[in-house]
Amino acid sequence: MTFSLARRLAAECLGTGLLVATVVGSGIMGERLAGGNFALALLGNTLPTGAILVVLITILAPISGAHFNPAVSLVFALKRDLSAHEAAFYTAAQIAGGLAGTITAHLMFALPLIEASVKARTGAPQWFAEWVATFGLVLTILMGIRFARASVPWLVGLYITAAYWFTASTSFANPAVAIARSLTNTFSGIRPLDLAGFITAQLVGAICGMAVAAWLLRQPTGGTEPMNVEAQL
Repeated sequence: MTFSLARRLAAECLGTGLLVATVVGSGIMGERLAGGNFALALLGNTLPTGAILVVLITILAPISGAHFNPAVSLVFALKRDLSAHEAAFYTAAQIAGGLAGTITAHLMFALPLIEASVKARTGAPQWFAEWVATFGLVLTILMGIRFARASVPWLVGLYITAAYWFTASTSFANPAVAIARSLTNTFSGIRPLDLAGFITAQLVGAICGMAVAAWLLRQPTGGTEPMNVEAQL
């Protein structure tokens, strides 16, 4: 079934909004309940984020592809699975949805609708962490689509759950989410001043992930194929 561009954009906006509402809302709840324990607050932020990704990708991927991420839309545009104007519209819908998600979380927790973050997240290690996070995310998506399409929601949810903890930046890996998180002065926030470094690292990481996936998946041309161990048993 092919859905109209309007419905696909609505799915991208809705999905990104619910994702950001989960990230911001669980960050607020985790911080309030953790009693100053940062590790516990981060865990309370991590698990809902991974879980909601499984849900959102499962229910919305049949409509829009469930990108929820301008870096992912860029990759699919470069692969010619999206036109340039579709990718631009996807990005606009994702950013709008992310902003709505921040406002939604703030409304639920009786906070100002928009409040610029003052949490510093900058420097080469943080930028490299965002490169790693987005590289791995794109690699997970593209390899998952090739070898385990039905499992992609779980693969992405589990990858982000892990990346929250193994990256120094806690794995934003998404320009739309980063922009939305710059407008919440809560646990998950990032200073607007720090967005440029994060977004640049994310976009470069996404392109690198696409390049590596393309190389890994390229069909052999010399007539030799990798040995299938299972076929030998």
